[in-house]
Amino acid sequence: MVSTLDMQDLRYLNLFERVTGIRTHYCFEYNNAVIFCVPREFVSRAIGPDARNLRRISEIVKKRIKVISVPKNPQDIRRFIERVVSPVTFKDLEVLPNEIVLNAGSQSKAALIGRDKRRLIEMQKITKDFFQKDFRII
Repeated sequence: MVSTLDMQDLRYLNLFERVTGIRTHYCFEYNNAVIFCVPREFVSRAIGPDARNLRRISEIVKKRIKVISVPKNPQDIRRFIERVVSPVTFKDLEVLPNEIVLNAGSQSKAALIGRDKRRLIEMQKITKDFFQKDFRII
C-alpha cells in the first residue's frame, strides 16, 4: 500500500495510536488535512464518542483530521476517493488498467486541482501508493 513514510507521518501514526488505541500503517495529507486509514470495523471506534478522539488529535496537530476505511479491493476505489476529496463532489470515476480518470464539472475540477496543482499532485501520490495507478482529472 503506502510506499514510504517520513518522520512526520510516524509522529502522526504514534499520536493516533496513543489517542485511539488503534494501530494503523496508513496516514497521508490531503488539502491540509491529515487522513488516517483504518480497517472498516474500527472506523467508529477511532472517531470515538461524539468525535472526541478526532477533536483531541486535531487540537494537538492543529490540522483537520479524517478517518476513512482502508480500500480492500478495486471496487472500493470510488468510495475511497470520494471520502478523501469530500466535501468536493465529482461526476464520474473511471478505473482503467493502469490509471484512474476522474470526470468533474468546472467548479469541482478547480477545487480538485487546487492552486499550483497542489491537490492534484497529492492525489496522484495517494493513488500511486494505494492502487499503483496514475491519476488524472478531465
